[in-house]
Amino acid sequence: MDAMQEAIERVTASLNKIDGLYYMGARKLNVKDSALSILYVLNDGKSHSQKQICEEWLIPKTTVNTIIREWQKEGIVVLSPEGHGREKTICLTEKGREQAQQILAPIYRSERAAMERTVREFSPEFITALEHFCQYLQEEFERRIL
Repeated sequence: MDAMQEAIERVTASLNKIDGLYYMGARKLNVKDSALSILYVLNDGKSHSQKQICEEWLIPKTTVNTIIREWQKEGIVVLSPEGHGREKTICLTEKGREQAQQILAPIYRSERAAMERTVREFSPEFITALEHFCQYLQEEFERRIL
């Protein structure tokens, strides 16, 4: 195996393991992994549309729609008209923010500790490199596969 293919496999294995950790964390916290991702997005204090969440996080539209409708009925989110189109923005309610904080607190603590250790050892440049790899991979997938 050549060095480039070995590097690709190491990155892919690491990314899959990260996805698996979030999946296992979600299960342990009694939430679906896709719901955890959506909660994570919405907890940044900004409003987001379903379209934005789907595009930026690659979560299927039907999944986002189902979860948002459930949360709307439970009083976790509110939907507001956005501009002049049919798209609505989604915001957490006070109840939703409390629930998000409860669910996400151990995730945030784990992420912060891991990031601090990584940045201390490798510098913040690894984040930029990973973002570039993600962008380039998306471009190549769109060109060759999608």
